Amino acid sequence: MQLRQGQKGMSIPGILVIMMMVGFFVMCGIRMAPPYFEYLSIREIISNLASEPDAESLSVSDIRRRLSDTFNTNQIIHLKPKEVEVYRKKGQTFIDANYEVRVPVMGRIDAVMSFDDLLYITGSDTPVLKSNP
Repeated sequence: MQLRQGQKGMSIPGILVIMMMVGFFVMCGIRMAPPYFEYLSIREIISNLASEPDAESLSVSDIRRRLSDTFNTNQIIHLKPKEVEVYRKKGQTFIDANYEVRVPVMGRIDAVMSFDDLLYITGSDTPVLKSNP
């Protein structure tokens, strides 16, 4: 009968490597969560503004003013009201709030979050694809 001489389980260096990897992904999640939650707020703001009953009759400056007031109230910092494009094309008013956020992770490593589903037509609460207009 043979006795087992080796131990089962992971070594200390193996555990440290796994803990460093888990820590890195937790740190990325913590740094990327605030811009993502802000994006959810922006999406709701734009959707609510576009689906208002009188949104089709509003002028471009009125839409911009409402966006500016709502962004200020909700403390939106990654997207300025000036960066939101509001334009008329073929008799419809478009609100294009697509943007990117660059979040520093560590050192020279950045995470880029691209939010490109924020193109709305007034009178509708669902976003449209960039190729449709």
